Formats: sequence, C-alpha cells, structure tokens
Amino acid sequence: MNTLEQPAPTFADVWRMFQETDRKFQESERLMKERSAETDRLMKEHSAETDRKLQETDRIVKNLSKNLGDLGNRLGEFVEHMVAPAVVRLFQAQGIEVHEVHPGVEAKRNGEGIEIDLLAVNDGILVAVECKSKLTEVHVDEHLARMEKLKRLLPAYKNHKALGAVAAMVMSDSVRAYAHSQGLYVLYQNGESVDIGSPVGFNPKAW
Repeated sequence: MNTLEQPAPTFADVWRMFQETDRKFQESERLMKERSAETDRLMKEHSAETDRKLQETDRIVKNLSKNLGDLGNRLGEFVEHMVAPAVVRLFQAQGIEVHEVHPGVEAKRNGEGIEIDLLAVNDGILVAVECKSKLTEVHVDEHLARMEKLKRLLPAYKNHKALGAVAAMVMSDSVRAYAHSQGLYVLYQNGESVDIGSPVGFNPKAW
C-alpha cells in the first residue's frame, strides 16, 4: 500500500500563514476598537441624556420650592394682615377681651416643643390659633394635641383658661364642622375679611 506523504511546508508557506494570521489579528483589533468607540459613544449619549433629565428634575424641584415658598409667603401675609388684626374684633364679639396678640410663639422644654402661629391673651384667657392655607382634619387633630401640652410648655399661662382656634384660607364644610365638634373656634376667609364661625350649640373646649 502506497503512503502519500505531505510535502514539508516551505518558508514561503509559513510566511504566508503568518501574514494571514497577522491580518486576522489586526482585523480583530480594528473591530474591537470600533466596538469600543461605539460603546464610548453610546455611554456618552446616555450620560448626556441622564444629565439632561437631572437638569430637568432640578428645574422642576426649584420651581416647586419657589411655589412652596410663595405659598408660605401667602400664608404669612394671611396671618399678618388678616388674621392677627381680626383676632381682637372676632373674639371681642365672642365675649373674650384680647389685650395682647403674639405671632409665632415657640417653646421647648424637657425634649418637647410647641409652635403657635398666633397667641391672643388677656389676664385670664388665652386663645391659641393655628393658621393654614388649607385646613384638614389632620391639622385639627394636630392642634388638639398642641393644646394638650400648651400649658406644660408655657407655664407662664398655667393659670389661664386656654382655648383653641384654627384659621384657614380654604376649608371644606366637613372640616369646619369637625373642628367645631372638637371645641375649636374656626376663623375663615370671607371675601376680603376674616370671619368666625359660631354654629348653634357650639361650646368651646377649655384646657
């Protein structure tokens, strides 16, 4: 049986194989660089889009902060220019003489704190008024809790009869009824002035 022997590769064959291998290696390297460049481009585009979205979010947050600030200013004006001057007149009509009106009363004792928007005082009675842009039942409950600790944190008034009131630019009839049911006076915006609700049978709660 004859055996066909493969001729030994010549130098030219080896050189040709080396060149082909080198060509394929360079082609692979080129493709890898192209893919890397494409990946970098996509990442940069994604980063640019992310930056754009972050900038848009930042703009929205700043606008929201400004709107909240404007709302806070409106509430401050509501307290300063409408509720505070009306307190004397309104409670005088309820048979409560007011000698002093103190805005923004704060007190801290033994790890507890209290903030009162308006404190109307005479020699024996005080009225703590909570002011909101829009009043909710949660706000009413929070003010009731505030009233529970008022004398403890303001001991200078420990011998006063303490009454509570809520004031708002906007409130629903149900919230107004709820506040009255809890013994709180309700001050509300009525056109260009502030009025006080006094439903039949209303009995203010004293602390």
